[in-house]
Amino acid sequence: MIKEHIKSYILSDTNLFLDGSAREYVLKIRDLPLEDKPRERLIKQGPEILSIQELLAVILNVGTKSEDVMEMSSRIIREYGEKSILSEKDATKLAADLDIPVIKACSIIACGELGRRFYEKNSSGFTVIRTAKDAYEYLRDMHNLPKEHLRGLYLNSHNRIIHDEIISIGTINTNIVHPREVFRPAIEYSAAAVVLAHNHPSGNVMPSTQDIEITEQLIKAGKILGINVLDHVIITKDNFASVRANYN
Repeated sequence: MIKEHIKSYILSDTNLFLDGSAREYVLKIRDLPLEDKPRERLIKQGPEILSIQELLAVILNVGTKSEDVMEMSSRIIREYGEKSILSEKDATKLAADLDIPVIKACSIIACGELGRRFYEKNSSGFTVIRTAKDAYEYLRDMHNLPKEHLRGLYLNSHNRIIHDEIISIGTINTNIVHPREVFRPAIEYSAAAVVLAHNHPSGNVMPSTQDIEITEQLIKAGKILGINVLDHVIITKDNFASVRANYN
């Protein structure tokens, strides 16, 4: 009995089970220094630095009384597989299969659904914007917004979208829309041009005097910076129109 106990202790110390298989040791959140915890690393170093297990731990936030969040995320990846987790859409089934609370299963499924929608929107690669209609089709998610959103589609020299950003939310006026807010992303992403778009929840596709004034102001600012404002598109649920301005 003593020999068997010693044998078991030695095997445990070398991270092996009696059958010779490797034992995975996962540090618990409380074992990690603050700067090495997934959320802190994400904040300081960005998401790219995190492993899949760490990213999942950030989504799950906390574990349960019986399982630390790092142990849980490692077990989920190991038992369910990376692709299988993202393909599951039934929260109750996922919770039962993974032995986790339903609220955590909902978080995983929501992240997977976001990823699918963003991927499907750009599944053909870079989107090319050459006309106001192209912008209208691309910005389908703006058609039914209850508040006005000003959006910038930042393009390279081939009219391909390299960045898409919400610039402001609320009634569009000169006090809210400042050229620096519009052109900051253009400079950051080295864009050659920008197509602006904002929605009219009222359904009226006609640009207001304010819309025209802002567009002219931004065109002038863009010329100074060497970044062309190609268009400013008004979007409603069922229609669109370009703000009349001197884009040349």
